[in-house]
Amino acid sequence: MTTAMGAALRRIQLGNALSAFGNGFTVPFTFVYVSQVRGLGAGIAGAVLATFAVAALFVLPFTGRAIDRRGPVPVAVVGTVLAACGSLGLGLSGSEAGVIAAAGALGAGIAVVQPALATMIVWCSTTATRSRAFAMQFFLNNLGLGVGGLIGGLIVDTAHPSSFIRLFAIEAAMFLVLGAVIATARVPGAPRIAAVGRTEPGAGAAWRALLRDRAMVMVCVLGFVMFFACYGQFESGLSAFAVEVTHISPATLGAALAANTAMIVLAQFVVLRLVERRRRSRVIAAVGLVWAVAWLAAGVSGLINGSHTLAVAAIISTYALFGLGEAMLAPTVNPLVADLAPERMVGQYNSAFALVKQLALALGPAAAGVIAAAGAYDAYIVLLVVCSLAISVTALRMARHLSPVQDSPAPVARVVAQSARPEPAAAERIPG
Repeated sequence: MTTAMGAALRRIQLGNALSAFGNGFTVPFTFVYVSQVRGLGAGIAGAVLATFAVAALFVLPFTGRAIDRRGPVPVAVVGTVLAACGSLGLGLSGSEAGVIAAAGALGAGIAVVQPALATMIVWCSTTATRSRAFAMQFFLNNLGLGVGGLIGGLIVDTAHPSSFIRLFAIEAAMFLVLGAVIATARVPGAPRIAAVGRTEPGAGAAWRALLRDRAMVMVCVLGFVMFFACYGQFESGLSAFAVEVTHISPATLGAALAANTAMIVLAQFVVLRLVERRRRSRVIAAVGLVWAVAWLAAGVSGLINGSHTLAVAAIISTYALFGLGEAMLAPTVNPLVADLAPERMVGQYNSAFALVKQLALALGPAAAGVIAAAGAYDAYIVLLVVCSLAISVTALRMARHLSPVQDSPAPVARVVAQSARPEPAAAERIPG
């Protein structure tokens, strides 16, 4: 079984990396493509980006139940086909209705695939190996996005719309490759998923059970604040602050974003060795402190008047510190969600956490836009420093609701491995 789990996990990670590579071809260029190349204007381009989030919010409440009833493999395959259709539709559509509909299909497909992939990684790992598996997924995602973005930048040409069609066609092809890889992977536990559907709770009961799980509720609160205070600000408030207050050029902003990706790619496995045997609650609390320092560095960059070089260094440090925090979270939060989930609700828990992230990603830029429009950048920095410190406080409070194996799985896993009759963690048990 261990060999089968490892082979399936490698296939899943490879497909996921290729999909991220395809995403990298289009993510940096979608706004420009819709607004300028198709000539639909910034308003429609903004609506397209908003549609991604709205579509995800629409499908995620139902995705977890589908995963738990049917298994993650068919759900993920359907998601990849839907995403591929949406991506190709974006490349071929020239009307407002067409690009918005295509964006909805792409956003919904990606939203379905993400929790299904997370559930597959749970099934293909153990408590002791899960942190490393999710860290590898995060590393490959960022590497794929970065490489895809670099190559896409060499292909794209705003004077030739056909170059954008090639980008979206490549992305669609990579989604189909991911679907094929998933469909042919022998995921442990998948053949027995039918037994779950006969005994699992209904949708309402499943959501009520999740909401009664105090630890999971606190993880969701943490997830919302983390994605609001970090990921939800990259392309909105933080970029606006860097350009308007720190006065950096768009090219330098690109370098700052590259510093974020470079930190993740270079530091991921060094960080993994440092955090995988430490309490998850304390690692998350440390991330809050790292991000508080990051936002303070951003604030300082706007106060430095005598040296533009120092101001630029401060804002680049902000992006790099965010990358460090992301590298710390990758082997921590998703494995924690998996270990909190009852045996028949892994998909439900993964989808609930994905839903919370999407809410934060939708509201984060909206809040940043309101603050930026008002020019209240001092209040903006203070708000996000407070949010970062709130992550630390909430993480330490959450520790009271976690069992030893949930908060610090590696030491417990070693003890269990020495036992004559080991009892698997709830998230690892495959219902018979």
